[in-house]
Amino acid sequence: MDSTGSDSIGRRPRTVPPFRGTEVAGLTVLRWDGHVDRRRAISLLAAGVLAACSTSDRRISTRKEDPVETITYGTDPAQRAELSRPAGRSKGVVVILHGGFWRAQYDLGLGRPLARSLVAAGWTAYNVEYRRVGNGGGWPATFDDVSVAIDRLATIEGIDTARVITLGHSAGGHLAVWAAGRGSQDGVAWSDPAVRVTAAVSQAGVLDLRGATRLDLGNGAAQALMGGGVDARYALADPTAQIPLSVPVRCVHGRSDDIVPLSQSADYVERARRAGADAELIEVDGDHFVVIDPASPAWARTLVVLETL
Repeated sequence: MDSTGSDSIGRRPRTVPPFRGTEVAGLTVLRWDGHVDRRRAISLLAAGVLAACSTSDRRISTRKEDPVETITYGTDPAQRAELSRPAGRSKGVVVILHGGFWRAQYDLGLGRPLARSLVAAGWTAYNVEYRRVGNGGGWPATFDDVSVAIDRLATIEGIDTARVITLGHSAGGHLAVWAAGRGSQDGVAWSDPAVRVTAAVSQAGVLDLRGATRLDLGNGAAQALMGGGVDARYALADPTAQIPLSVPVRCVHGRSDDIVPLSQSADYVERARRAGADAELIEVDGDHFVVIDPASPAWARTLVVLETL
């Protein structure tokens, strides 16, 4: 889904942008009082709108109450994260993994509204960027990046890693749950994590890669991520193949989601619980994007879920 409302499945653009909770800062409203050159005023207003709506990575909050630190964990421009700390004692670290069907045109800007909300609620927010399909990502680079980015927390001064919760939307939900189980995999680079995830929250996540391939979700998004159809590698990349996890997993999913079906979360939870894992499905009203709208009841409920983990 892009900022115009068009999604990667080819549906018609939506009339309501999915990220309506995103803050637009720095806009000065010009009042016409008969003493200002009209053309000049319109020109300045247009420039202000363009500057405020820029999605450049340079647009990082510099407010004293909401400082953002840029953390790098590799040499590629995509190997970075934005770290935001609360004013008081932190409840723990929430690792935000954005969605976008693992494709390069979507970036960590999608996670910034959630990061601000988390910090206001007393959490340390760690909004992670990673290499994606189209800019060097895919199997295994995307998985390497998520693993290294989380382990980087161990080297950041003042960060307590006793409570680290991964939170991801859509493709990011896949990565959030996958990261929670990476330590159970033998013989791969990420099998001995320096920072262990203590819980995972999937927001409309793609939790069954094999199923996503069968359904051709996102016009072949899972196949593009893996560089091909289902094979032995899927056992290392598919959260469903990691069941049961040793940490809690919560799946928040909109009942009206027509991009990632509710069954992706419901089936995961059913299988996990049958295997003895701590997993729960939280159904909410709304579509695929309601779960990442900070003004929505779905997000308010997610904040409550985080408190319980």
